[in-house]
Amino acid sequence: MKSIAHPPRVVALAFLLAIAAGTLLLRLPMSQADGHAAPWLTALFTAVSAVCVTGLAVVDTGTYWSGFGQTVILVLFQIGGFGMMTAATLLGLMVNRSLRLRTKLITQVETRSLGVGDVTSVARLVLVATLASEAVVTALLTLRLHYAYDLPWAEALWSGLFHAVSAFNNAGFSIHADGLTRYASDALMLMPVMLAIVVGGIGFPVLHDVRRKARNPHHWSLHTKLTLAGTAVLLLAGFVGILLFEWSNARTLGPMSVADKLLGAAFASVSARTAGFNAVDIGGLTRESLALHYFLMFIGGGSAGTAGGVKVGTMAILVLLVIAEIRGQSDCEAYGRRLGASAQRQAITVLVLGSALVTIGTLVLLRTTVVPTDQVIFEVISAFGTVGLSTGITADLPAPAQLTLALLMYVGRVGTITLAASLVLGERRMPFRYPEEHPIVG
Repeated sequence: MKSIAHPPRVVALAFLLAIAAGTLLLRLPMSQADGHAAPWLTALFTAVSAVCVTGLAVVDTGTYWSGFGQTVILVLFQIGGFGMMTAATLLGLMVNRSLRLRTKLITQVETRSLGVGDVTSVARLVLVATLASEAVVTALLTLRLHYAYDLPWAEALWSGLFHAVSAFNNAGFSIHADGLTRYASDALMLMPVMLAIVVGGIGFPVLHDVRRKARNPHHWSLHTKLTLAGTAVLLLAGFVGILLFEWSNARTLGPMSVADKLLGAAFASVSARTAGFNAVDIGGLTRESLALHYFLMFIGGGSAGTAGGVKVGTMAILVLLVIAEIRGQSDCEAYGRRLGASAQRQAITVLVLGSALVTIGTLVLLRTTVVPTDQVIFEVISAFGTVGLSTGITADLPAPAQLTLALLMYVGRVGTITLAASLVLGERRMPFRYPEEHPIVG
């Protein structure tokens, strides 16, 4: 019983319970548009993708699932975006203003809060930021859909709400079979979605830190500075790269005006890192763009937000570590601070585990399918990074391949370190230390 109550393990089990509940609900005949029960694998894959805020789908969300089924999916990726334990904390706040220490510690695992005392305020920020952002984006999308596309108010509201919640939670689910490609030239549709993606994916601890120290940016934590700087660099690099590689591609940006090309490249750069929405045909991307997407999807967004991947902060630490080694510095430093040895070890561990999982997943899919290697790699990284972009092969994959992708989505959402920690019964302290030695590297 003691090992089950270990906070990281509770987080991992909570996501499994949410997936199980979602699978059962999606299996109900009332969840499918034609009134028949969905196959177990279809329900399971969709539930995993929703709870893990990925967006990969084996059926068309808008036509296969009924209104009830779509609502279940929306609730699942809202829960996944909150973080199961963060959502539990919010419920606790509504019932009782004071939280037990164990509840705070469990929530701290999910939110990556810096201290136990911050958990309550971070949980409140999760609620306020989520509801406020989703409400604003829902209103903007609803008005645009009604007045510019002549959708009835009820239909415009549902579409606006579904896509707003999906965007903020970086879920990537759309009720349109072609994603958001029909709005590829509409900045008033795409820009609110982009804003929601960035705010949701930046990470709740960063939002919390920025809100508390808005007037003193130089007092922001090192984590906040690294995340914001890394996010800016990745967004710019993705924008320039996609614009360069797709400028003349007749299947994507080629036929568009210059303004629409800029909008399309910006949207693709924002969405590629974890959101999974597409405003162009992903299957039509050049091989160079696919390779760039590998990189962006694998990194993902900020820690403890709605994003997946190995996280921006992880890559920032690794880059700083490499720079320190090249310069011959004994300490890894940034913004006048020295990075702790444990943070450096964790970053390396996350990178190695993430790379290993992607490699294993790729080998499994190559073994079980006849899909081209570049598309397999794209699909695997998209699943692990909980991105949801696809070249269109998901629905045609055999059951073993779909189950592999589902497992990758789960691991990608729970987090490599959280998952590893959940399997350990407790920290083991050695009563002695071995002599130090330096083996040859390289």
